[in-house]
Amino acid sequence: MKFTPSTAITSPKVKRVGVVGGGQLAWMMGSAASKLGIELVVQTPLATDPAISIASDTVLAAIDDVNATAELANRSDVITFENEFVDLDGLRTLENQGVLFQPSLSSLYPLLDKYVQRCYLQDLGLPTPRFWQWDCSQDLPLDFPLVIKVRRHGYDGKGTFVVKDSASLESICINLKGVALLVEEFVPFDRELAVIAARSAQGEIAIYPIVETQQENQVCRLVIAPARISLEIEAEASAIARTLLNSLQAVGVFGIELFLTADNQLLVNEIAPRTHNSGHFTIDACKTSQFEQHLRAVCQLPLGNCDLNSAGAVMVNLLGYESAESDYSEKRKQLAQIEGAFVHWYGKKVSRPGRKLGHVTVLLDEEALEHGRSPAEAIAQTIESIWNAN
Repeated sequence: MKFTPSTAITSPKVKRVGVVGGGQLAWMMGSAASKLGIELVVQTPLATDPAISIASDTVLAAIDDVNATAELANRSDVITFENEFVDLDGLRTLENQGVLFQPSLSSLYPLLDKYVQRCYLQDLGLPTPRFWQWDCSQDLPLDFPLVIKVRRHGYDGKGTFVVKDSASLESICINLKGVALLVEEFVPFDRELAVIAARSAQGEIAIYPIVETQQENQVCRLVIAPARISLEIEAEASAIARTLLNSLQAVGVFGIELFLTADNQLLVNEIAPRTHNSGHFTIDACKTSQFEQHLRAVCQLPLGNCDLNSAGAVMVNLLGYESAESDYSEKRKQLAQIEGAFVHWYGKKVSRPGRKLGHVTVLLDEEALEHGRSPAEAIAQTIESIWNAN
């Protein structure tokens, strides 16, 4: 079925959306919700969490507190998720009582455990690195280097380890004793790519331009949109997204991380059943942001246009580099003076190394894109030199 996204705003069938999680992803739904005439009700543990400032109502409780989610349901028409740290079995009780979750719990189930996710992708015939279930007591099924991941609750590099030798392995096993693990081959990729795609309850699918991502210590450092890839790779990445979302009967935005190898093979790395860091550029660079798109899908509105507003964009994460309490206002003023820059600050009170405090998106013109990745990487270096300066 051919689908042409529409950016028209019609009256939403859903007026109040409950969001499990109150971090920056929920916070970035705020302006989209206001544009669509939707109220957000947020379940989050701390009154200082970013999304508190944009919520119409809040339930202060842990993310995996099912009783709190029941209260969230009482105040909402539908519930969606900012993260995956939920008690899926507990939430099924609420779903059986008629609470509407979007994406559905059945869509989430194959994705929250990384080993189960790998098996699901394999069953769909989608390409992945070779992988095994593992618990430190067994012999390794492959040689170094290799990758070990905790099966649940890992994010932003937490719970992911690139293991190069026996000494590193021994240290990891001491720290992860008794934890369910996934071990997989290390992929010497040429580039990392990401697909941000949305699906509506009616089966409409909208896919944003494929992007290139660059990581540092398994945390996203920058995103370049669009990725400089062949039409064949673009089509294959989009086909992977369509296969996955249709199989899951997904509703909402999903982030799909991919490896592109030197011989032009695509492998699926991980799936995030929510808005994703690699899609933040869409706020400033696309007709419809990923956050508006997610709310459109959840609220049964037509999906929006994913096209770029500019020739391209580069997005750089502002990562904490020290333990401090600061709003870094002077540095943000300097960043805002970069031509074409949009600075997004998440309002977090405390900085610590690796913590995502904000991001900067800079729009690119055709001339910059003609020179490949170099202009985007030069802009990223300028941003990081300002941000990391003493």
